[in-house]
Amino acid sequence: MTPVMAGFLLSLTEISITFGGDALLEGARLDVEPGARIALVGRNGSGKSTLLKIAAGAVEPDRGERFVHPGATIRYLPQEPDFTGFKTAEDYIAEGLNDDADAHLIDIVMASFDLAPGIALDTCSGGEARRIAIAAALVSQPDILLLDEPTNHLDLPAIAELEKRLRASSSAIVLISHDRRFLENLTTSTVWIDRGKTRTIARGFSEFEAWRDKTLEEEEQARHKLGRKIVAEEHWLRYGVTARRKRNVRRLGELHAMRKDLREARRPTGTVKFSKSETSASGKRVIVAEHISKSFGENKVVDDFSVEITRGEKIGIVGPNGAGKTTLVNMLTGALAPDSGVINLGTNLDLISLDQRRASLKPEMRLADAIADERGDWVTISGAKRHVASYLQDFLFAPEQWRAPVSSLSGGERGRLALASALAKPSNLLALDEPTNDLDLETLDLLEELLAAYQGTLLLISHDRSFLDRIVTSVITTDPDRPGGWRTYAGGYDDMVRQRGSAPGARAAAKALSKPTVKRDSAKPQAQTKLSYKDKYALETLPAKIAELEAKVSALNAKLNDAGFYDRDPQAFNQTASELTMAETALAAAEEDWLALEIKQEQLGHGDV
Repeated sequence: MTPVMAGFLLSLTEISITFGGDALLEGARLDVEPGARIALVGRNGSGKSTLLKIAAGAVEPDRGERFVHPGATIRYLPQEPDFTGFKTAEDYIAEGLNDDADAHLIDIVMASFDLAPGIALDTCSGGEARRIAIAAALVSQPDILLLDEPTNHLDLPAIAELEKRLRASSSAIVLISHDRRFLENLTTSTVWIDRGKTRTIARGFSEFEAWRDKTLEEEEQARHKLGRKIVAEEHWLRYGVTARRKRNVRRLGELHAMRKDLREARRPTGTVKFSKSETSASGKRVIVAEHISKSFGENKVVDDFSVEITRGEKIGIVGPNGAGKTTLVNMLTGALAPDSGVINLGTNLDLISLDQRRASLKPEMRLADAIADERGDWVTISGAKRHVASYLQDFLFAPEQWRAPVSSLSGGERGRLALASALAKPSNLLALDEPTNDLDLETLDLLEELLAAYQGTLLLISHDRSFLDRIVTSVITTDPDRPGGWRTYAGGYDDMVRQRGSAPGARAAAKALSKPTVKRDSAKPQAQTKLSYKDKYALETLPAKIAELEAKVSALNAKLNDAGFYDRDPQAFNQTASELTMAETALAAAEEDWLALEIKQEQLGHGDV
């Protein structure tokens, strides 16, 4: 990483770009200072990814200027990484190293993201590909990190690890994400793309939504005032036209200009109008599972699990990728038989499932067919008959799109269509597998409202911590002490972590990090034979920093243990809790940095600093 520089590391000015005749961005701006933590937000299709590609130099705008500080390094993480020309994960990650002597970092970062040595890129899963691309971006330690939906395909342990490393990084970060908790924990400023324009506030995402809502409300009030002024001017024209002609002509021109402004004003994109079609109530006991188990070969994914789910409960199912979440839900809903144990489903159940891969959406089918199950162009929603074109408009599809094939949709549009299809069918039991994938934040808000108000029973697989906390009444997650074991915890995601003492998968990640790193012969000659001055200084000063952070964590814990603290000052209590989280994250990062430097020193053959 280059030394920290004054001014902007990256600046985009008056950026404009047009696709298909419509302007996507008009006069957009993005300024990135050293150490910046920027949330780039906006509706699906607003131009977030395009602006990030322009910042990375991957796309040329039609107009505008891109400035990069001389010597500044940039690493861009696209939604779909390109591994062309690389065979293994190590090859791809090593390509981004700035110093051959930092090759030991490959093992550390790969272990922290649970990536096996020698993993082949042509056979890796979507989740593995994402973790490999993230590892490459982090190892390169650039001045600027441009991250487009980095949490896509990541499980909760990987999200926690990524969050920890980004908080400890000295890189400036520009971040696109639909994960609200991720944005709240990392960002200190927000750039909002709305109707082609960018607006910047010097506050993180946690304060953005209230500011955005106030801004839109003020715009609506201004439009209302303009409309009232037009009515007044029309009245004057009808009854005052015989007055001075020059003044008449001027005021007539002003009226036409106001009408033009009102007509051409680009209003915010419409909001999704979720409506659900619920059937009659199910029996009181919806699902009763007794001592169920399931294995695939030697892999035991569910072992002796029992649960009783009653009507109206909203159950979150969380755990690392590959733990068996989808298998568990399939057994609980009767789609998959257990190897042993008994599952009893309640009476009068109408189940609707939404699978993670949206397999029910065939590329060649029309959008209308996805809604009406290829039985025509009409659908009944909550007892009312509606044309599919009208129903699809509730989910932000244009009227003419109802005849379009599914293959023409973007990822976000496919997500909205899958939800529209699932919610059009009567149900009193919903099983949703990662329903938040590819949805923008506004649509997520509305989905949360719908699921919170849903009168039936909900089984929800999700890695979105905020989404889970806002909806579920209890959480089923993996048992850290038993392979294939699962446990049930009352409350939301944060409640589960407090009761459990750690996030799902955290112990496994810590165990992977504790393993000795693999010493490999680099394909490039090792240019460094001793620690750099910067590394030596860090190795000398980190123990004192770790001790200081340990003391701070202890003091904050003692403060929070005061039983009357919350009652006296809830705001101060929440602030202290936030400071404790930050201190614990900084402590973990400092300990990991110290361990990495110790390993590096050992590999270079120096016992003393």
